[in-house]
Amino acid sequence: MSNKAAVLFRVVAIAEAFSWAGLLIGMFLKYVVELGEGGVPVLGMVHGVMFVLYVVVTLVAARPLGWKAGTVITALLASIPPLFTWWFEAWALRRGKLDGPERASHGGTGLIIRETANA
Repeated sequence: MSNKAAVLFRVVAIAEAFSWAGLLIGMFLKYVVELGEGGVPVLGMVHGVMFVLYVVVTLVAARPLGWKAGTVITALLASIPPLFTWWFEAWALRRGKLDGPERASHGGTGLIIRETANA
């Protein structure tokens, strides 16, 4: 996973999930515990920025990673429910979706069985 697009996508996906979690905690403090604003204005802005950044990075990273339309749509839909971007990132890593199309020739992170000449 030496691909810069994959690293950028992973960082932004996890950051977007954390921003969602922060906003949910802030909303809990504001509306359930009633401790004032609970940081909702700031956390809401941070989450909004991270959401837009996730969408942009997903669309930009899709081409170098060789994602098909179904993977891109799944990644974009994962931005809607809380913490699903983290789930999608973990799924994509397990499935080799973050290796890029050249993973077989350059030895990406996917599980590739290689035959050895001496075996």
